Amino acid sequence: MVRDAYYYAIPLLGAGLVVAWLAAWPWALPAWLLAAFFLWFFRDPERIVPDTSGALVSPADGKVTAVGPATVGGTACTRVSIFLNVFDVHVNRSPIAGVIRDVQYKRGKFLNAMNAASAEHNEQNTVTVEGDGRTVVFKQIAGLLARRIVFTKSVGDHVARGERVGLIKFGSRVDVLVDRAASLQVKVGDRVKGGSSVLALIESHPQVLAGAGAGQSVRGARE
Repeated sequence: MVRDAYYYAIPLLGAGLVVAWLAAWPWALPAWLLAAFFLWFFRDPERIVPDTSGALVSPADGKVTAVGPATVGGTACTRVSIFLNVFDVHVNRSPIAGVIRDVQYKRGKFLNAMNAASAEHNEQNTVTVEGDGRTVVFKQIAGLLARRIVFTKSVGDHVARGERVGLIKFGSRVDVLVDRAASLQVKVGDRVKGGSSVLALIESHPQVLAGAGAGQSVRGARE
């Protein structure tokens, strides 16, 4: 479980106890139910990470809502968009093993994450990972309800495939940008799990996707 769960749940449990003491326990149920929701929402299940050569795993749980062409730093690539609803696990994981080369946080709007425009205009964190001759860019994108993006790594950190790297609180979206030559393993409508579902198989000689230059890691974005 992500420790943020306790920041929300413990005060609610305490408030419920006070209400139960001052009034009656039925009046405390809303606070206790909300506390239970936060404990459930911030769950962090273990995942079996595939060891298939060249596998790019999903950085998040959710539903694939778009697969199509995109451009990163003038380089043509393929974008896979994953929508996370409030019932999905919101822990994010690295799609490949490698080194964090760039992290850029950008403030923005809070459009519905199902809206294609959210990929460009919403508050987001863009991460570039390079390893074994492969470069993958993924974006943590805030949604209509999401008000905080968390990224726990820094530029230069080594990460394993499927390793936890952060989370987005409440409904949100994650975009993955890969070489056009990658062999996609998912389609629109598929449900994926972070760290275990294979999004694509990529060769070890891709084009370099320019994440955004020499970025700077931001560990907590917005409350």
